[in-house]
Amino acid sequence: MLVDSHCHLDRLKLDKYENGLEGAIEAALSRDIQQLLCVGISINNRKDVVGIAEKFDPVVCSVGVHPCDVKEGVASEDDLVEWSSHPKVVALGETGLDYYYTEDDKALQHESFSIHLRAAARAKLPVIVHTRDARADTISLIKEHGSQEHAGVLHCFTENWEMAKQAIDMNYMISLSGIVTFKNALELKDVAKQIPLDRLLVETDSPYLAPVPFRGKPNEPQYVREVAEYVAELKGISFEELARITTENFYRLFPKADNFNIKKQAS
Repeated sequence: MLVDSHCHLDRLKLDKYENGLEGAIEAALSRDIQQLLCVGISINNRKDVVGIAEKFDPVVCSVGVHPCDVKEGVASEDDLVEWSSHPKVVALGETGLDYYYTEDDKALQHESFSIHLRAAARAKLPVIVHTRDARADTISLIKEHGSQEHAGVLHCFTENWEMAKQAIDMNYMISLSGIVTFKNALELKDVAKQIPLDRLLVETDSPYLAPVPFRGKPNEPQYVREVAEYVAELKGISFEELARITTENFYRLFPKADNFNIKKQAS
């Protein structure tokens, strides 16, 4: 059984399913994907992701403000702690730093990321971290404001091994998306080989970044299987072992999610 540790169910392209989001979730379940983490990105979509998690048993969620959405509003530390009390909110984020498009709002990104890190420590929840072209600052802020006991994950990781190692040393996990299957992602493939198995997660980040052989098409949670199969090959282990380990890692990082583990409930 697998878990999609990071997807945006409120943004999926659902034209192919007569019953919409229910169809996409059923497609994932039919491929032995037992749980999905629907990730919040802004104050505005918080109620959407929580509502999806409330409606569908296999779905849990996170709440937070993505670094590219900070201009729309920065959540307060108290707000994040309050929102995290919902039974199905298993993490804060995604948060982090993104300097790829602009650095004009760098100070606001730093403020928001720091708030999330402190709120997560108070709420005793992990943090889902987005980082792009901001390696040194991301690590620095985690060291300054984060909790190693309630650490988190660098999701959709595309950076180098040095950064991955620094995060792992602070008790973070590293999550790989469909990007690792791309032909030109040579450095990332090398990083994937070096990540310790007990620090590894897999995700889709759907509807973005569909893995090969679906690259260029809308992504969806069921394709986390292709990511896992590819990573298993890189690591030189069976798909079954990779699936078991990454699923165990998921519940270790997001223990609240285990309360809604449909496989566990069925046994």
